[in-house]
Amino acid sequence: MARYTGPVCRLCRRENMKLFLKGDRCHTDKCAVERRNYAPGQHGQGRIKVSDYGTQLREKQRLKRTYGLLEKQFRSYFDKADRMKGVTGETLLVLLERRLDSMVYRMGFVTSRNEGRSLVRQGHFLVNGRRVDIPSYLVRPGDVVELREKSRQVARINEALDGVMRRGLPSWVELDRTAFKGTVKTLPVREEMTTPVFQEHLIVELFSK
Repeated sequence: MARYTGPVCRLCRRENMKLFLKGDRCHTDKCAVERRNYAPGQHGQGRIKVSDYGTQLREKQRLKRTYGLLEKQFRSYFDKADRMKGVTGETLLVLLERRLDSMVYRMGFVTSRNEGRSLVRQGHFLVNGRRVDIPSYLVRPGDVVELREKSRQVARINEALDGVMRRGLPSWVELDRTAFKGTVKTLPVREEMTTPVFQEHLIVELFSK
């Protein structure tokens, strides 16, 4: 599956906010946004006049980059959300949060969605007792996500779990640290989604043109 493989810190700098693409590093003074709080490139420190279209585009880019998607993948999620009942923007966010790579991040097995995607692809996780290695797999309420027995000694997973209380858990998931498993209690709640997008309606307006 296609994915972005370039430097991720420049993505945060371009969006002028932390997208938390490097896990715990983003919480330290090594974060690129903290050290160079301006857009990358030769003209990154210049003044930029942003149009309405530019504002809508930035919202879309922030959300797309937060979940590690390319343009075609992101558009397919939007089209799916547009066909579903409810507010399109909120439905889009819920769909993205239901991705397995995002859910293992929310449960605390990893410190970033990029790391979650990598570990899911390597087959470290079971969903309802069955191995799932598709990062885009959409979980449902009641699903149990469990770390494979052979993967419970992986150092970076245990380090992530040790820091889960510091990062916090959203209300829609439940973690059993000793059993290395998490449960999806309900669908994600918009008010608790700590994504760097606060005006998802702008994305809907952009795609509706």
